[in-house]
Amino acid sequence: MATSISFEFFPPKTDVGAEKLIVVHQELQQLNPQYFSVTYGAGGSTRERTLSTIDALHGQGAPVAPHLSCIGDDKARIAELLDIYKAKGINRLVALRGDLPSGQVGLGELPYATDLVRFIRDHSGDYFHVEVAAYPEMHPQASSFDQDIERFAEKVRAGANAAITQFFFNTDSYFYFVDRIKQLGIDAPIIPGIMPITNASNLIRFADSTGAEIPRWIRKQLAAYGDDSASIRAFGHEVVVKLCQRLIEGGAPALHFYTMNQTEPTRQLVKDLGLA
Repeated sequence: MATSISFEFFPPKTDVGAEKLIVVHQELQQLNPQYFSVTYGAGGSTRERTLSTIDALHGQGAPVAPHLSCIGDDKARIAELLDIYKAKGINRLVALRGDLPSGQVGLGELPYATDLVRFIRDHSGDYFHVEVAAYPEMHPQASSFDQDIERFAEKVRAGANAAITQFFFNTDSYFYFVDRIKQLGIDAPIIPGIMPITNASNLIRFADSTGAEIPRWIRKQLAAYGDDSASIRAFGHEVVVKLCQRLIEGGAPALHFYTMNQTEPTRQLVKDLGLA
């Protein structure tokens, strides 16, 4: 059976970006994804832009899955969003803790993703298919890997259906994570999050901000290419294709691509993997 794919977008900040995203969406739609997810800023900071992006994409083909973060937000606002999505016929969500907005004091009424998942179930029953985050290389704020595994298990027990991972380049970390949660009796699908490599400085910035590890050999090779963007893209493409091949061969249930609102290189990765 072919490995299913899905794509992530972020809400554009400008009208030009919004128009461009419609084109990117139409182009990636041709690859037959299972769904498109749309991110949501800390404390609901991109709420209106997320909603407008969802409206623009909903009904154009593959389902959309809004992200919903809870930290610093309140139950009434989140309940309102759940009602809005339900009224639109959207039945898939990505439930996240998110980051506390700068300058805000207090974690809000739902401080953790487990609280959000539980609230979604209390409010909407089983209407929504809920995905949560997973961290094969450990959440950057976790005190230990064992604690992080248990926190993840709590999210699934609270009602999560599946998980999407932070991006990574070490397949052993993914398979170890999957084995560990199976030992706890958790059988929710763990979908690898895939980050294309197109720009060295951007990749390093993303990794440093999320706790994802870039193996030393990849960092050294990227540094060796300097400003040679064509070589960086070619090298990055080869690295990510091989990463995905190992994941598919090892039984990963699907692949979720962080597109950065670009058609390429995600389209080329999907085609070279034979998943289009």
